[in-house]
Amino acid sequence: MTVTSPVPRQPDIEYHPDEEKYHARTARRLAENPSLPLVPLPEGFPAKVEGPNVWEGKDWTSEDQWVYKLSDAELVEIDAALAHFKGLGQPLGFIGRDTFPLPTLGATLKGLAQELYSGRGFFVLREIPVDKYSREELAIVYAGISSHVGSGRGKQDATGAVLAHIKDLTVSHASEGGLGNSAYTTDKQVFHTDVGDLIALLAIQSAAEGGVSRLSSGGRVYNELARTRPDLVKVLSEPWPLDSFGGNPGYTTRPLLYFEDGEHIVIQYSRRHFTGYKAQKRSANIPPISEAQAEALDALHFLAEKFSLEMNFQKGDIQYINSMGLLHARDAFRDDSDNIRHLIRLWLRNDELAWKTPKPLEHIWKRLYSVPPEGQRFPLEPEIRKKENGVAK
Repeated sequence: MTVTSPVPRQPDIEYHPDEEKYHARTARRLAENPSLPLVPLPEGFPAKVEGPNVWEGKDWTSEDQWVYKLSDAELVEIDAALAHFKGLGQPLGFIGRDTFPLPTLGATLKGLAQELYSGRGFFVLREIPVDKYSREELAIVYAGISSHVGSGRGKQDATGAVLAHIKDLTVSHASEGGLGNSAYTTDKQVFHTDVGDLIALLAIQSAAEGGVSRLSSGGRVYNELARTRPDLVKVLSEPWPLDSFGGNPGYTTRPLLYFEDGEHIVIQYSRRHFTGYKAQKRSANIPPISEAQAEALDALHFLAEKFSLEMNFQKGDIQYINSMGLLHARDAFRDDSDNIRHLIRLWLRNDELAWKTPKPLEHIWKRLYSVPPEGQRFPLEPEIRKKENGVAK
């Protein structure tokens, strides 16, 4: 008699975490194997990490602790740098510390960059007078200031675009097919990380309601998992199947959790690669995630939510985040005719301060930061990012 093994199936899990399902899955798995919390941590992973980037939202008492307010003199310096770059007549890809000189503000930004890699992992620059500039001038100002934080700019799609617009595109870009990324909707974005070292977000306009930005310490999330569920640390440190949504190959594999340089916990993932999102369904004929992986995904989200900091992100603010050390999320929002939420994003890297890139991520980072100045594209209007094959990302 031939015994056939059951075909693995994708767990009952969606992009939006369901806390009731999460607790039920945890209870079921612990009932099936009560020894799970006794599983040893993977070799090389610590029982606890410490440092200024290991924090809880309640540790912060005032936004004055992370907001740097630009002075009138610094705004004049920014305008002088804008005029200097425009006078060079160079393409926007050549914006940098030398071509966008900030004699006094540059030193301050260099110190704030240290805060990203060696401190709490985030800060907000307040505020850029966005309505004062044309769209191209704003791109120059934004990239110019940011080059003093991280001189390396990462491409965000296969066209060489280094600037991305985060905005509700469900109506304006409906002809391009269903959107598979919550960044282009008014929907909630659950906790995740972007690829690359640093994320910069400039708020051109705020929503009529909602859209709160939330940050959470990856080190604090790790410490809680290491203390209570080391088995999930092991799960997260092993290879996972990431859906490429029509890419070639159809999926890739890598861990979601790393420990580098004997001090840095790095979490690198986006939930939709394991669950799909709306029109971008999880691809058929690729390995499903396991029940253990489904529990680990929810554990990451709900712990990040528990320890998160709510950010007051205003029009004209630039938010800088260490995406290797922090997770981020966004509440759902509502636009109206006068208030249409619109952010523009850069992916940055500071080679002088950067953490070691985990080996399974090196090829991604190399591709990300390899676009030369002449190949960098700065879309001035919203568009949906594209892969090499033209499929929306």
